[in-house]
Amino acid sequence: MKNERSERNANFCRTAGRGLTGAAALAVALMLMDGGVAARGQATGQAPATTAPAAQAPTAAPAGAGQATAASPTDIVAIWQGKLHIEQANRDLRIELKITKADGGGYKTAFYSIDQGGQAIIANKTAFEGGVLKFSIEAANGTYEGTMSPDGKTITGTWTQGPNPLALNFERVNADAAWPIPEPIKQMAADAMPKFDVVTVKPTPPGRPGKNIGFDGRRFLFRGANLDDMIALGYGLHTKQIAGAPDWAGNDLFDVEGVPDVPGRPNQKQMQSLLQNLLVDRFQLKFHMEKRELSVYAITVAPGGPKLTETTAAPNDPSGMGFGGGGGNQGVTAVGRNLTMADFAMWFQSGVTDRPVVDQTGIKGRYDIHLKWTPDDSQFAQFGGSGFHAPPPSDAADAPPSLYTAMPEQLGLKIEATKAPDDVMVIDHVEKPSPN
Repeated sequence: MKNERSERNANFCRTAGRGLTGAAALAVALMLMDGGVAARGQATGQAPATTAPAAQAPTAAPAGAGQATAASPTDIVAIWQGKLHIEQANRDLRIELKITKADGGGYKTAFYSIDQGGQAIIANKTAFEGGVLKFSIEAANGTYEGTMSPDGKTITGTWTQGPNPLALNFERVNADAAWPIPEPIKQMAADAMPKFDVVTVKPTPPGRPGKNIGFDGRRFLFRGANLDDMIALGYGLHTKQIAGAPDWAGNDLFDVEGVPDVPGRPNQKQMQSLLQNLLVDRFQLKFHMEKRELSVYAITVAPGGPKLTETTAAPNDPSGMGFGGGGGNQGVTAVGRNLTMADFAMWFQSGVTDRPVVDQTGIKGRYDIHLKWTPDDSQFAQFGGSGFHAPPPSDAADAPPSLYTAMPEQLGLKIEATKAPDDVMVIDHVEKPSPN
């Protein structure tokens, strides 16, 4: 089963990375996440909980600098831009909206997080009534609501991606005054065998919550990660498939930053190779593999058949999954982008379950996933020590169902505990790296 898992390892690039990975739809989940945790593939990661103060409306451009002159309080079609303040990172993200008329009526919103990459994220729903703009981005598990000013030049509103809304205000601009949208990062050459040209490994600052995984341009980021996390991602394993590790492997947290020696965004195998080389070079990892009977979860097709949405991503777009905790009775939402069923199983075992997950659906193709449930005490244990806590079980009438009910209802899939032979990595030697 080892080769299977290695093949399915997602491109760890964007969520928690700074480009919610290369800026695929999930890239926004990372930096914009507030009060939750996100994980993503070529845009992957877990975002620390943040509470950001109200963001200031963008400063008006000087007269003659391209400001929109045909502003109308009844017309939302325009280019809008504003800044979202992320207190945890002490960083302002430039957000640009391009709102156009949709085919068949209504509106279409293209959302750009310019500082996270150049790929548009298309809102699932956009509405404009009575001067109020509303749109949702399922891929980032986020919503926006804002009110246009009487002169039609600004929108004052909030972005919500968790329990605490963030102020996000926009100004209407002409195309010649809009922030330039960067070119998306190209894929690394398929035959390249990258290593880290420059890499640092340092202890995570005490008290900083969250796990971040992804890319910021060409710079790879893995923050708040323990050795088990790095092995699991690098070799496509669940932590229960790692044996013989020292106590510190699951407790000591590290921040890793590195730049590959080959330009472009690495694919799945290349990303795994980068992590594997890091573990050997900096942690002096030595191991051997064994087959053992393990307790696993198997994903199968539920009675009535699958209820899956084919992805809208291009074939070479990144894949990944984000997890957001809404707090209260809102449970947890998993949002997946461009996933095979094997990818879905891998992301679930890396973020949610307390044992390995195997795909036994037989379903081919790639899908966009949206799943909402109330986790139990066994789930999200991998984030122990990271400061993230899944919402506690709730008996409220409006609370989401358990995972075992939600998956058949929402995805047409079952997840059941069973036993199966699986690969186990037995660690023969490993050392703590010297900080640099």
